[in-house]
Amino acid sequence: MKYSDIRRRLPMLKAMRTLGRGYQVCKKLLKHILHWLSWLSPKRYMKRIDWYIIKKFIGTYIYAIILIISISIVFDVNENLAKFTQYNAPLRAIVFDYYANFVPYFANLFSPLFVFIAVIFFTSKLAGNSEIIAMLASGFSFKRLLRPYMVSCIIISLVTFYLGAYVIPHGTVIRQNFETIYKNKRKNTSATNVQMQVAQGVIAYISHYDNTHKTGYGFSLDKFENKKLVSHMTATEIRYDTISDSKFHWKVYNWKIRELRGLKEDITQGSQIDTLIMMEPTDLVYSKGQQETFTSPELRDYISKQQSRGSGNVVQYEVEYHKRIAMSFASFILTIIGASLSSHKRKGGMGLYLGIGLMLSFSYIMLQTISSTFAINAGFPPMLAAWVPNITFAFVAYFCYRQAPD
Repeated sequence: MKYSDIRRRLPMLKAMRTLGRGYQVCKKLLKHILHWLSWLSPKRYMKRIDWYIIKKFIGTYIYAIILIISISIVFDVNENLAKFTQYNAPLRAIVFDYYANFVPYFANLFSPLFVFIAVIFFTSKLAGNSEIIAMLASGFSFKRLLRPYMVSCIIISLVTFYLGAYVIPHGTVIRQNFETIYKNKRKNTSATNVQMQVAQGVIAYISHYDNTHKTGYGFSLDKFENKKLVSHMTATEIRYDTISDSKFHWKVYNWKIRELRGLKEDITQGSQIDTLIMMEPTDLVYSKGQQETFTSPELRDYISKQQSRGSGNVVQYEVEYHKRIAMSFASFILTIIGASLSSHKRKGGMGLYLGIGLMLSFSYIMLQTISSTFAINAGFPPMLAAWVPNITFAFVAYFCYRQAPD
């Protein structure tokens, strides 16, 4: 090859060599990335036995829900059939408005109970068939055996939290409206002596409020600056504008405003005026179970708004908000207890473990109810009230875990 040909091809050879080096660098980088991604692969941690236990767990959990909720529906129909007939409830409304929302509500409410029953049921069966003994004899530790249980709990907890925080509240509104029309025939639609802070230094008072007509009577609005009264508004009637495009729009009738400026006083009055007052009908009337109709973001916003107004009627909302989070972790605690209790192979089958499991499950629900009642009626901190059952049963779970076979 001539010298001139070599010089002509030299840049091309250098470029090819550079590309070759770049290819090797990219290849090594890609190899390292795939190596690290392999640590995230479920196949690395989940073996065939893990998938077997997960299928058993979730399948038994769904089976327990179907079985117990079916029995609950039978009892509920038997109890309320007379009321449905008395108030002429249509079949479509009974099926799609009431029971279509009854099932997910109670299934989610007692999800920890169903998790516990499922764990006790299928783990006792595995122990009775000597499958757990075979797993432990093959080198499995009890800690390793709990891995598929925890994965199942993560799936169940995420689903139940999402349903309880975002989906079920909308169905609860429909169910409660059905109960008001065709079942209970009563709903709190009025409030008396309502006082709240609607803005910084602005206090509203309504002597009587009728939520049916969205009308309040005996209204006053006081404005304070540096703890001194600077404006006092009174009205015989105030009505929420339901057709307005904006929120907080009220019509005030037979109003009078007193402006206080030192020793001087200016009085203006009229028969009707439209105004914006930072309150809504939902802020004035509380009905039983209303906190269950709010999604978690709505609950958080409502609590923040009511606390800024100085309202003390937010404890049940705080308990509901924290309880939804705490119940998601209850599945892990009750699963550890159930797996630890039922992993032993003993004479008598699963009857003893199922009895203990039901007793602990109902103890958890009872403690949850008691702590919520203390929070609402006795000033117990709402967040602590929601977490007391989990904290208490966490010690029980640790004790049972220490007694499990290894």
